[in-house]
Amino acid sequence: MPTRKKTLTFCLSFLTSLGSFILICCILGTRAWVTSTITITDDLLNGSVIISYGLFYGKSVHELDHGLAEPDKDFDVLGTLGNSSQKALHTVVIVFLVLSLLTLLPSGGCTCYNSISNPYHTILGPMGVYICNGLSGCFIFLTMILFVVNTQNNHLSEKLSQAFYPTVTHKGATHNYGYSFWLMLLVILLNIVTILIMVFYQKARYQQKKEQRKPMEYAPRDGILF
Repeated sequence: MPTRKKTLTFCLSFLTSLGSFILICCILGTRAWVTSTITITDDLLNGSVIISYGLFYGKSVHELDHGLAEPDKDFDVLGTLGNSSQKALHTVVIVFLVLSLLTLLPSGGCTCYNSISNPYHTILGPMGVYICNGLSGCFIFLTMILFVVNTQNNHLSEKLSQAFYPTVTHKGATHNYGYSFWLMLLVILLNIVTILIMVFYQKARYQQKKEQRKPMEYAPRDGILF
């Protein structure tokens, strides 16, 4: 059976891994990734389109100074993008986030198993936690970068607005990233905390073994022979 210290350490790591898993589930299911205000104009229309969306669904609000506005509506992000480069990159963002979620499953399994058993020197020990949480953090980081690139440089929001006003001229867009996007930083932080817990535990375990060897190392030679 594991010691009480080992049980508490891996239980704490399990809770941080579980927290990361729950946060990613929330991030996947919410729409508050970004809110974009896009200025549009042509001979008949003048105003802005405000689009708030997540990975799968969004909502458009139209504020026109003059002209006939489309009613506010919900939309499917992937369906609205059609076959475009924005859709391809948006799909990659979803895949990376799902991969980050999946890598947390074995991390939770490793930490939970170590809290009740002793597979310390196998991949089910701290090494498995390092690998899983490290990969999860990397996938989350790539997700954030790709989403910003797709929004800022690849004009994702403008592409979505064209579904409502395909013939107007877009004169610029501003983007405000929502809590769903920034929660990914918290996921990365929890992954780092999980890894640090394992690092401190291994250092304490190594120090304890080192202290246990000292009496033998410094014992008189005659005493050892006896």
